[in-house]
Amino acid sequence: MGHLFGLGCLLILIGMVDVEAQNPPLTIGKKCLGNVMRIDVGPLGGKNLEVAAVMNNTAVILTSSLASQCGFSMKRDQLGNAMIFASLQNCFAQNLADEMFTTTLHLRVSGPFLLKDEIYQVVETCQYSTWASREVICDNNYMEVSLKRAVPEDYHHPKHAMPLTGSKPANARRSAEKVPMDAGFRITTVVFFTPEGEKVMTVNDAHKKGYWVGNSPTRLVQRVPSAAPEIFTHNVAGVPMRVFKTSTIFEKTWLATQIDAAAACPLQEGSVFFTRSTITWYLPRHIDPMITSQQFTLLEVHFGINGQRMDAGEMQANKYSLALTDHYIVTEIPIGAAGGYFKSHVQANLYYISYVIEPMLELLWSEDSVLELTKYKVYFTIATNVLPHPPQLVDNTVPADRMFKMALGHFALDVVLLNITFGSEVLSVTDCMARGFNIMEHLSHNDTMRVYSLQVPFTDPAVSKLAGEGVIVYSLHLTFGLLVLDTLAPFSHAAYLEAVLEDMISPSVSGGCDQRNFFILVKYGTKGFSFQTTVGKRLMTPSLAQHYNYMENGTHFSFVVPFLSSDAVVEAIESSSIRSRLNVILVNPQTNEHLKDFSMACNFPSTLTECFPNGTMTALAVKLESVPSLDPSGLTLRDHSCGPVYSDERYAYFVFTVNSCGTTRKFLPDGMLYENEIALPDDHQMKPATDSEEAHYDLKVTCLYDINTSHAVAFHTRPRRSEPYAENSEGQLHVVMRLSLDDSYSNFQMLEDFPIAKYLQQPLYFEVELKRSTNPQVSLELENCWATQEDDKTSQPRWNLIINGCPNPVDPYQVIFHPVWADERVRYPPHFKRFEVQMFAFADEKDDLVGQLFVHCDVVICDAKNPLGGVCSRQCPNPDAGMRGQKRDIVDVADFEHVSLGPIAFLQ
Repeated sequence: MGHLFGLGCLLILIGMVDVEAQNPPLTIGKKCLGNVMRIDVGPLGGKNLEVAAVMNNTAVILTSSLASQCGFSMKRDQLGNAMIFASLQNCFAQNLADEMFTTTLHLRVSGPFLLKDEIYQVVETCQYSTWASREVICDNNYMEVSLKRAVPEDYHHPKHAMPLTGSKPANARRSAEKVPMDAGFRITTVVFFTPEGEKVMTVNDAHKKGYWVGNSPTRLVQRVPSAAPEIFTHNVAGVPMRVFKTSTIFEKTWLATQIDAAAACPLQEGSVFFTRSTITWYLPRHIDPMITSQQFTLLEVHFGINGQRMDAGEMQANKYSLALTDHYIVTEIPIGAAGGYFKSHVQANLYYISYVIEPMLELLWSEDSVLELTKYKVYFTIATNVLPHPPQLVDNTVPADRMFKMALGHFALDVVLLNITFGSEVLSVTDCMARGFNIMEHLSHNDTMRVYSLQVPFTDPAVSKLAGEGVIVYSLHLTFGLLVLDTLAPFSHAAYLEAVLEDMISPSVSGGCDQRNFFILVKYGTKGFSFQTTVGKRLMTPSLAQHYNYMENGTHFSFVVPFLSSDAVVEAIESSSIRSRLNVILVNPQTNEHLKDFSMACNFPSTLTECFPNGTMTALAVKLESVPSLDPSGLTLRDHSCGPVYSDERYAYFVFTVNSCGTTRKFLPDGMLYENEIALPDDHQMKPATDSEEAHYDLKVTCLYDINTSHAVAFHTRPRRSEPYAENSEGQLHVVMRLSLDDSYSNFQMLEDFPIAKYLQQPLYFEVELKRSTNPQVSLELENCWATQEDDKTSQPRWNLIINGCPNPVDPYQVIFHPVWADERVRYPPHFKRFEVQMFAFADEKDDLVGQLFVHCDVVICDAKNPLGGVCSRQCPNPDAGMRGQKRDIVDVADFEHVSLGPIAFLQ
């Protein structure tokens, strides 16, 4: 197979690529990787590399057969880089006491762009003294076993001499660990064990057949080419593996002993499985041919790529995974991950690719009570199935630029662009560049794929032009000629582009603010002008448009964004307002060019802190644009145990009393001032901040209570029910009401979105939930629900929606109850109630809708075990109302829960 791995001549002259002509300097790197060393050579491009090993000042060219016999292998990736791997115990290594190993290589680089061959000498010394009793290397072209060489204690004295034809001890390799072997023993015979029987060879015969059997001061080394006839296939836990077993006989005068050796290396077929995105490799955990003891312990497992170990962080960054099961070591590798490369194939002018990568596994295990250690290292080249990968032409033409712009890809790095055909005219890449066609090469997908871009002016003769009514149609027919380098397989891809040029008026954006919202107006400009709208960082999709009350009339469209929406950013917080900014971008979908960048910032009146007469304080801490790494959930009051009662990625909400959470007070002449602050605790870990970002947040919270003013407080009692009820138990219940976007009850309006606007035709979907309860026997029931124009639930006018647990019987647009089913969010369906209200229900006699409304509900909690009447046992007349259910007892009639939601504005 020629030189090592057959890297012979490949002389391809590509006009567009002048990198070779520049002759970039060759870089040579050296690494010691345990019992293997690696030499990195590159970039080679299309040049040839010949490798020779040096011994006694003589260079011996490493052919493929000699490489597999002596412990060398080489891989070459698609970027022109070569990796030479050499076993420390290779045939040409200088060995110092089995601790220092020196290998000398001669590298000869030749190619059509070099005036003469370049010669490099590489000398690498690796120190390795942590030998295990047995070390196994599985490479693509050879299998190697290195054993600690010793003589069994039963045979080191002449009176215990073993006849040459006598039987071997029960565990020869284990007993061979007892006493160091003296220098009088020499290797005479190697016995290969195969399913067909034993094959006995002298050492010379074994060497002639491509095997290697050798001694070092303390070790026996055996190396077998991967395709040797004495290797057989054996299934280990369902995984096919290449196996060889030998017994090496040592002799001296009147004495003989032997050392058994075995190695097993996996095959790809049967151990590797593919999906469209993932490679899964199964390696048996207990490799039977190499393990004879019943006491087996797997001590270490390491993963690597191209012989280099990777730590957990590197594996996570590259999305590699490693898992241990009872029977296998399971490795998952994303197709396209760094460290591998894509390979091209051509069949009938169709383009295909496969993905190639060489993962490495290193295992360390022990056997027997003497802790005999085995180090097992496997370099495993994996190639995926060949899959069709037709080239894709992306038309990035902007007619106003008067130039066709296109990108063709994606190709593996072994594909080059040779020429382009325009009609009957074939132009090389050099000719295209000289004619003014801009051709560029781009790398993508972790630098594993290649894309070619091309620009052709409308004025070139290859472009056809057809005039119409107010427009000019430009068209271009072309065919790309491509070549796969390593196989010299040509293929082509034909394309057609068309562009219409006319005078275009770009779209425009304007806007304004009120006290709660941004109002955005977008004018289309010239009819047919294609653009997409981005609000904040999100594309304006139909669902987002509905969320923001999108309205369109043919010449423009408008939408409304609340100032605390997730698509707006908060620039600053002041005592009585929040400065929020909204960015709106109009983008050309073909070129991703920004047609219009619009930004608007407004001050919105906002009360971040509320002070209640009962001494309760609430505070809203909003995340600022200047501190993007802030996690609001980590904010606390002065007492770090006081965190937010609710938080998300944009704000944190605090509820506390004036005598808690580190709140201090000051006596003023006419009042009492309570102060606290919201900040990050010193030990709070923020997300990594950029160089320009200061990881700091500090918000002052104050309440001033007037001590010279008297307030009258009135209250009224609720009539006591005649039926008995259960007493309150220990614990706390919490009821919340939400407004769903649709009847799926999967997406809900955010609190910061209120006030929201709804059209006359739209129904409202409400959900009420009992939180903080895990009792499946408890249910939530709606006693009364009504709507008002003010947030005061006692204000008038009042629209009754639910009365005593049932829809208002006199309402022409009655409430519709929706059933609740268990799912990922709903664990206990009885803890939820869902109902739908038609917007028509709030029209007065003149059919004029109110401007806004608030919805309120009185909620009771029922016990299914003790039905005692009231709303818990009432059945509504409508059998489809969904409320008839079981009869339940009210847990606490006197202390019922109340929830409210709003405001909701009406649009006609």
